[in-house]
Amino acid sequence: MKKGQILEGVIEKVEFPNKGLVYVAEEDQYVLVKNGIPGQKIRFGINKFKHGRAEGRLLEVLERSPLETREPVCSLFPACGGCMYQTMSYEAQLEMKAEQMKEIIEGALASGHSFVFEGIKASPKEFGYRNKMEFSFGDEYKDGPLSLGLHKKGSTYDILTASDCKLVHEDMTKILTCVLEYFRKLGASHYRKMQHTGYLRHLLLRRGDTTGEILVNLVTTTQETYDLQPLVEKLLALNLDGKIVGVLHILNDSLSDVVQSDETKILYGQDYFYEKLLGLEFKITPFSFFQPNSRGAEVLYSTVRDYIGDIHDMTVFDLFSGTGTIAQVLAPVARQVIGVEIVEEAVEAAKENAARNGLDNCRFIAGDVFKVLDEIEEKPDVIVLDPPRDGIHPKALPKILDYGVDKIVYISCKVTSLARDLEMMQARGYEVVKGVAVDQFCETVHVETVCLMSKVNPGK
Repeated sequence: MKKGQILEGVIEKVEFPNKGLVYVAEEDQYVLVKNGIPGQKIRFGINKFKHGRAEGRLLEVLERSPLETREPVCSLFPACGGCMYQTMSYEAQLEMKAEQMKEIIEGALASGHSFVFEGIKASPKEFGYRNKMEFSFGDEYKDGPLSLGLHKKGSTYDILTASDCKLVHEDMTKILTCVLEYFRKLGASHYRKMQHTGYLRHLLLRRGDTTGEILVNLVTTTQETYDLQPLVEKLLALNLDGKIVGVLHILNDSLSDVVQSDETKILYGQDYFYEKLLGLEFKITPFSFFQPNSRGAEVLYSTVRDYIGDIHDMTVFDLFSGTGTIAQVLAPVARQVIGVEIVEEAVEAAKENAARNGLDNCRFIAGDVFKVLDEIEEKPDVIVLDPPRDGIHPKALPKILDYGVDKIVYISCKVTSLARDLEMMQARGYEVVKGVAVDQFCETVHVETVCLMSKVNPGK
């Protein structure tokens, strides 16, 4: 087997997150090919070798999988890499994700140990569930007309216009179309990452699923200047189910391709919106973290509440707390909850949210978990961990485990990061009692996992 070789085969299995395994009989080995579905017969090209294993790039689906029982729901499939599994039934998606989670956690367990796997919980909404979407400006091909949407699968540069994305509410699609048409007529340029030139960068849309409140964030450089008030008027005139409560112009001259603010101008309304979750109300600002699937988040946080059990008269640490959603869900049944989050904007929102919800036993601290833990006088009885995708920093995890609490609930949006952290947690005297997957990201390769960890010899 050599680089550039073109082969055919059937995807026997897909490992998390989207690694298809194709057996090549004549070579008597498996090749890893991303972006496929179990059972598809595909043509692929060998493009590299990693750790002695061949990896290929999917070139063509020759035969559909028996699992593909539905037709595509949007015009960009399969060119857009967002909704990998939309041609599978939702039940088949759930089954596959559950098996992936179970295998990875079992593979991370210490020898002779087992845990109770409670399967997977479905999202209450399969489509139109996202309350946040980050669209990019660009072109679909070099020097093509302006586009606004999502990256083409496998491409860093080509942007496909998401004119009928089914992951978002139709309101977002109407706003995207309006913004794209406006700047096409103006002839505005898009930012080119290699040359560091151009004006239009991103369109960040956030919409409360329960409130219908919409925040429109236009992200540009300062390299060109346009009158944006006519755009605001066009947006406010749109026939929407929800209501635009704020239109922001975010200036970002960073060289890297990230959505951030050097300066934010409010063109209309306010720089926040509200969303409701499990009877609580949350104020959300442009960059504060909030679970992207509101209804799915209710399932997730209810699961966390069940896993944590009776915390009456206990102190709970909510580490990597974001806008404090978990802390506030737990606060009514705990003595106190202390949240730690590195994003200051999110911490300010968390404090305001707690006050708004009448919770006076929540405290939120802005800073790096590794440093902040040294400054907190209180000791936790229970710890909830909801780290970013890459897991917990190896320097911070020992400090967390030093508290020796009887129970830790770990929420992970990338189960392979959880598996890596489990190694140290088990070495420090914890075992996985039970776990469950919660599908927050229907049609995509991602899924949340919740694990309950227990101290093997509590009190020692």
